[in-house]
Amino acid sequence: MKIIISFILICLLVSCTSVGRFGTGVDITFDPRTIGMQIDDTIMQKNLSARLALTEKKYFLTVQSEVIDGRIFLSGKVNEPEEKIRITKLAWETKGVRSVKNAITIKGQTNFKSTAKDILITSQLRSALVFNKKTKARNYTLETINKHIYIFGIATDIEEKKEVMKEANKIFDVDKVIPSIYLISELSRNKM
Repeated sequence: MKIIISFILICLLVSCTSVGRFGTGVDITFDPRTIGMQIDDTIMQKNLSARLALTEKKYFLTVQSEVIDGRIFLSGKVNEPEEKIRITKLAWETKGVRSVKNAITIKGQTNFKSTAKDILITSQLRSALVFNKKTKARNYTLETINKHIYIFGIATDIEEKKEVMKEANKIFDVDKVIPSIYLISELSRNKM
């Protein structure tokens, strides 16, 4: 009975990874992490999401999180700077966290025009990565805020990482590229 429950739990956790979220996150069909690493990251992400929702229900819809190898990437919008600090603190309190990148913006700091431009920049980079045969576009979460592109994901090697950065730097009207691209060899379990 315990084996059946464990198997069902693992299946649910793997099926609840970020693959089902509108194409964002790391797709497990290309994910170089082990199943164990994916499960650990999914548990961390779900734990953080639950704690955020318990803190403030609106965070369930307004704040997104991604986890790769214990590294948390936060995005979304909040009303006050104090909320951003509170969310960062909650992320750091998550068991197993190794680092936190916070790309959450404060409402009122952006307008419709800048938001539309950010969406265009993200779309251009996503398309460039999809059509570039040297990159696995599904392994990257992209977020653009005020012309700053945040890239979070896993590269198979240094050449893929360079290629992703090259594509990001080609996008017109980008002020800054902020990468959090980890190589497979940098993942914690691969260092053992």
